[in-house]
Order: sequence, then C-alpha cells, then structure tokens
Amino acid sequence: MKRNDSVLVLLFIFLASCYSSYQPHSVQYKDYRITYPERIDSTFVDFLKPYRDSVNSTMNIVLAEAEATLQKKRPEGELGNFLADALLSVSQQQFNEPVDAAFVNYGGIRSASLAKGDITIGKVYELMPFDNVVTLQRLKGNVLQEFLDHVAALGGWPVSGLTMKIKGKQAVDVLIKGTPLDKNKVYNIVNSDYIANGGDNCVMLRNIPVVSTGYLMRDAFIEYIKQQHRNGKKINAVIENRVSYAE
Repeated sequence: MKRNDSVLVLLFIFLASCYSSYQPHSVQYKDYRITYPERIDSTFVDFLKPYRDSVNSTMNIVLAEAEATLQKKRPEGELGNFLADALLSVSQQQFNEPVDAAFVNYGGIRSASLAKGDITIGKVYELMPFDNVVTLQRLKGNVLQEFLDHVAALGGWPVSGLTMKIKGKQAVDVLIKGTPLDKNKVYNIVNSDYIANGGDNCVMLRNIPVVSTGYLMRDAFIEYIKQQHRNGKKINAVIENRVSYAE
C-alpha cells in the first residue's frame, strides 16, 4: 500500500469513529457514608472558639420580656400583629414620612411562636433569619386592592394600619387607618424587598418603584423591642380582627 493510500485509510477510520456512538453496558456506583469524625482537630476548634464565643455572647443578649406567648396563626395571630406593628413604627422613623400600612410575609416568619419570657437577639434571628430589607412603595389604590386580593387568597398576612375581611379569596371591607380604600388614592406601603420585587407571586408589585435605606427588617424588630423596653413596656399583642373571614 502506498503511503498516500495508508494515510487515506487512517483518515477514514478516524472520521468513522467520530460518528460512532458508545453504548454503556452497565453503570456502577458506590455508597460513601459520612460519619462524625472520631477525632476532632483541636487546633481548628481553638481557632474558631473566639468567634463562637463572641456570637453566642451577642445572641444571648436580652432585649426585653414577652408578657405572654405570641403565636403565628392565620388569618391573624398575635406574633404577626406584633411584628407588623414593629415594622410600621420603625419604618415611619426610617423614611421620615407617613406610612399607611406595613405587611410581613407570613412565610418569612420562621418560628411558630415567641415564647413568654426573655426575648434575646438570638430569638429574633430565629424569627427572621433572612437579610430582608425594609422597602416603601407608593401604590395606587387599585394596585393595593390587587395585592390585598392576593394576600386574601393566601389566607391572610400580618398587617398593621389596615383591616380587611376575606370573602371568596378576595379582600373586602378594606379600611386603611379607619377609612375605606380609595382606588384612585396613592398609599405608602411597607414590605420586605423580597415581596416588593415580586416574591411569593406578588407580581403586581414588581414594577413599582422602591424606596429603601438598606435597613434590615430584623434590625427593625430589634430596635422596636428595645424601644418598648426603654419605655418600660413588656412585649405583647392581641387578636384585633385586622384580618378576618367575612360571614
């Protein structure tokens, strides 16, 4: 075979192999069990100890005392009312303008209750472990109604400054600071950045401009608790029919 011919044959074999497919006959795997190590690296533990002690010390700081256990419930619970009131109060200080209503995403509250007794920083972190930012949006009444209908369909959220009833998964008898909702009026509404950006299917809020100072909701709760303690008050909240089912 001539040299040129042999080169052509090799080229043909190479090209043919590029178009062939490989079919595996079997797949094998092996389990690996991860267990707690028998020996702990004491050097690493010693390295982390100052940081762990510092975090534990901060988390155990007592902010105030809860007069009673506050429960997370739908359509309304004591814990939700307390957190919404805290958000409304601190937001008015942060934005330096009137806030008509404040909402707390029900799913964002990660504890089922706040127990009676000492409230530590650690407990607030358990309630709100996410770094959600406080945001203000100016909503026209018709958009606010759409948002409230969505909240009603979800079974109700904690709110302060507003009352409503749920009927057929819609919000009815809406009162904002005691006045019926006006679909042509603009309202200042406070939420987390997650909700303001359309989270939890709140698509009606997604394109509404947001005002924010970068202040965390968790910090707002901590500040409000501190303020209550400075004023000699224990932490408490009651059911007020802010969100209820229409008869």
